[in-house]
Amino acid sequence: MPDLNFKNMYQKYKNAELVKPSGLELKDRLVGVQRVTKVTKGGRAFGFSAIVVVGDEAGVVGHGLGKSKDVASAIAKAVEDAKKNLVRIPILKGTLPHNQKGKYGGARVNLIPAAPGTGVIAGGAVRIVLEAVGVHDVLSKSQGSSNPHNVVKATFDALLQMRDAQKIARDRGVSLEKVFNG
Repeated sequence: MPDLNFKNMYQKYKNAELVKPSGLELKDRLVGVQRVTKVTKGGRAFGFSAIVVVGDEAGVVGHGLGKSKDVASAIAKAVEDAKKNLVRIPILKGTLPHNQKGKYGGARVNLIPAAPGTGVIAGGAVRIVLEAVGVHDVLSKSQGSSNPHNVVKATFDALLQMRDAQKIARDRGVSLEKVFNG
């Protein structure tokens, strides 16, 4: 089912915190531009599709897809789409709170927290998403499909399943001390 609207895309993630783009200093990163061809009886019609990730490098990130007859407007449409799909991701001391696997289509992504100074050990689309989120130390492994659309969505699947200690304590209705000592 295509990602038709904002609410449907993230409804299966109970801890996804949606964010409004106003007041945020967002940086956009281009993941990829593909030339697409539509064959009609008058010949071939060329167009472009662009996938973009936007983030404030402090835990807020979104992705979007734009399609147009020229590259610049496809990228502009993708940025606008990404700004409509912003979510907050928990970050703990420059890395992720815990290991997490994500999948979308044929793409599988495994994200592992790393010690300070490790850097972002990730390739391609996963690296772009993690840098946009603001993660500085992480290990990752991407398996299966290398299609950038699916890899970005698999990375988002893993990130949206992340939970920090405060969130878990709030959900359980207990104090943080009880979460760690209990």
